[in-house]
Amino acid sequence: MAPSLRVELNPIDATNANEIESAVTEFARQPNGGVIVPSSTAATAHRELILSLAAKQRLPAVYPSRSYVEKGGLTSYGPTEVDRFRLAAGYVDRILKGEKPADLPVQAPTKYELVINLKTAKALGLDIPATIYARADEIIE
Repeated sequence: MAPSLRVELNPIDATNANEIESAVTEFARQPNGGVIVPSSTAATAHRELILSLAAKQRLPAVYPSRSYVEKGGLTSYGPTEVDRFRLAAGYVDRILKGEKPADLPVQAPTKYELVINLKTAKALGLDIPATIYARADEIIE
């Protein structure tokens, strides 16, 4: 889909702090870039580093959960914490009632949320369209 939108994707496969810092710094040298941070062990382990690099390099970024936005990230779009725990609790209940974990179906989250940090948007000089604000579940100021 990216080519149809005239967007170039550059995946960064970095797992440790040095690789992440090098990759983000190199990426930031290109004009008009932005970052999509996936939900991963590496991203969670290096959350503070990723947030500080995005701020330092003035890169707009979309994160997988609201915790990044609460700590200064621009925006997040992903499953709500409550929904993830609710789904996990359902699995635990079924396992405790005797079902085999391997027999349980994979379930996708059902509730996603969009969170925007207005202070970060202003610091990046971004004008967020009113239509995006209207769709946001929460605006952090």
